[in-house]
Amino acid sequence: MTLTAHWFLPTTGDSRQIVGGGHGSTPGSAGGDRPPTVGYLGQIARTAEQLGFAGALTPTGAWCEDAWLTTAMLTQVTERLKFLVAFRPGLLSPTLAAQMAASYQNQSQGRLLLNVVTGGESTEQRAFGDFLDKEGRYARTDEFLEITGRLWRGERVDHEGAHLRVEGAELTRLPEPVPEVYFGGSSPAAERVAARHADVYLTWGEPPPQVAEKIAGIQAAAAAYGRSPRFGIRLHTISRDTSGQAWAEADRLLAGMDPERIRRTQEALARSESDGQRRMRELHGGETGRLEVYPNLWAGVGLVRGGAGTALVGSHREVADRIAEYHELGIDEFVLSGAPHLEEAYAVGEGVLPLLAARGLWRPPEAA
Repeated sequence: MTLTAHWFLPTTGDSRQIVGGGHGSTPGSAGGDRPPTVGYLGQIARTAEQLGFAGALTPTGAWCEDAWLTTAMLTQVTERLKFLVAFRPGLLSPTLAAQMAASYQNQSQGRLLLNVVTGGESTEQRAFGDFLDKEGRYARTDEFLEITGRLWRGERVDHEGAHLRVEGAELTRLPEPVPEVYFGGSSPAAERVAARHADVYLTWGEPPPQVAEKIAGIQAAAAAYGRSPRFGIRLHTISRDTSGQAWAEADRLLAGMDPERIRRTQEALARSESDGQRRMRELHGGETGRLEVYPNLWAGVGLVRGGAGTALVGSHREVADRIAEYHELGIDEFVLSGAPHLEEAYAVGEGVLPLLAARGLWRPPEAA
């Protein structure tokens, strides 16, 4: 099976440095030298489309632009690119979400993918009016995805659960096709929801042995429900013509990180309720001297940014080698990004994807 490559839309802003934001961030910690205008994000989206990326992930949170509205605008300046829209199921009704997804899918001719984000930070959830604890949020997500799935299958739904209740819910127009659900999380509660509902289980870029362990756990849990989800990974990239050029760029990015900013970010992320965020922090421990945690896998991004905190660093061939290694473990979908996102898309699209194509591991979507 060939792999699928996606890109990322920096709806918090872009820069030649590592931009803040990400999982566990608060408003004001993001920013960037390039504001997330429709014009600039449209440049990135069109570039990703032209280079052969299948889709583009947009984040969700108080620190970025709304993913539904922003990507809906970007469907008008692209032709084929799919949008992996992140959203939090606790912030809107399941019937409304199912209707929104159906409208998006039908109006865009099938270009919607859904990244369901339960929400790992109670502080941020409360700012949006959600006062459930972490276990409660995952239980609600389970109910939410049960309801939306039934609605997308054309059922009339009555549901009375611990967290959600709907009566006589149904859609007048079904999505074509039903949007795939991407879902991540490292806690036991997250894994239970993923096993029941995820079409694609997403993990952050941990070293291959840890990723292999995750894959095995989700496969076993999903098998109990007769399901076999695909697997994806979220990684940054620093891909250059030579390994020396790539590591020089990593060194430049590290030199541009203010020690006080690192300290504040690590203190904030240490308070995170997310198991995945804890695992990201454990890769570097807040220290700047041990950042290559696996060959060509650099944990420096996570010093100043929440969420996905590792980057593939090396020559185009080395980056392709690492992607192939993850693919051998069972990772089929790669959600990649870099700083700045416009220029790095060209580095990966022109430097790495052709090497993967030559190995028979990747084909442009038009040729798939």
